[in-house]
Amino acid sequence: MSKALSLDLRIRVLKAVAGGMSCRQAAERFGVSAASAIRWRSLERLVGDARPKALGGDRRSGRIEAHATLILTLLDETPDMTLQELKAALMDRGITVGYGTLWRFFKRHDISRKKRRRTRVSRIARTS
Repeated sequence: MSKALSLDLRIRVLKAVAGGMSCRQAAERFGVSAASAIRWRSLERLVGDARPKALGGDRRSGRIEAHATLILTLLDETPDMTLQELKAALMDRGITVGYGTLWRFFKRHDISRKKRRRTRVSRIARTS
């Protein structure tokens, strides 16, 4: 995965540009690409500084998390609901999600969807 160049390096490049160097000259002097120096300069003009944006992370779970109360309510009403049934119930309400999305939702909320196999009744101990 890529890693953003340090803020210190960005500041030094931008100080050189502010001191009269072109973006390309400053980039060559500090060993970065000219495109990076140009982007940092335009970012500094627009935002005020050239801080890097956050890299990585989950950007899609917010879509299903918006419906978390509905999903948890459906599971409380029918605890033994399968993923397929849950997906169909959500689709009836106009929410389209995939099995993997539901699986990751359950993992984040520490909900186990495993079912126990049916066992025969024990003669000596209670099975629950």
